[in-house]
Amino acid sequence: MMVEVPEYRVVERVELPARETAVIVVDMQNDFVHPEGALFVPSSRETIEPIKRLLEKARRAGARVFYTQDTHYDDDPEYRIWGEHVKHGTWGWRIIDELEPKPGDIVVMKTRYDGFYGTPLDDLLKVYGIRNLVVVGTVANICVLHTVASAALRWYRVVVPVDGISALNDFDMHAALRQIDFLYKGTLVKSVEGVVFT
Repeated sequence: MMVEVPEYRVVERVELPARETAVIVVDMQNDFVHPEGALFVPSSRETIEPIKRLLEKARRAGARVFYTQDTHYDDDPEYRIWGEHVKHGTWGWRIIDELEPKPGDIVVMKTRYDGFYGTPLDDLLKVYGIRNLVVVGTVANICVLHTVASAALRWYRVVVPVDGISALNDFDMHAALRQIDFLYKGTLVKSVEGVVFT
């Protein structure tokens, strides 16, 4: 069966005030991003360098950096869907070395796809006066999309650099990008290079 991808808009450049902007790095953990991980997403490897460049630029400008860390425990119901993964305290649960959080960054542990569900993320963003979110990470149509959705439903302005997210296949990637643009009115940017902090 062939499915035609509806159009979605991707821009070259977006400017964001650094003091009102945070970068959220979604689930860049060993189980998803390392080839030996339990739920390895091969294309996630291609996002490491773009995300690294984005974080360097954000930190220099004074934008805040948040990480979500997918976290599960013994007998988690989600294991029935995906098998055991990112179990708290294991190697697979840790954020990859290449994107290790720096002092001042905030790591938010989450137990579901959505980075806001049952976490202090919204409260922390409000404490710091954040209005704009640049979201990168994996997996595009799962944890990235659900986190973007929750942010948009809370009226944050959401920006997603296309080269900073990854999916298990092209269909999932295009479906996520379409939803971010069409349903949640997020701004898709071609590359992290097009995200400018002012």
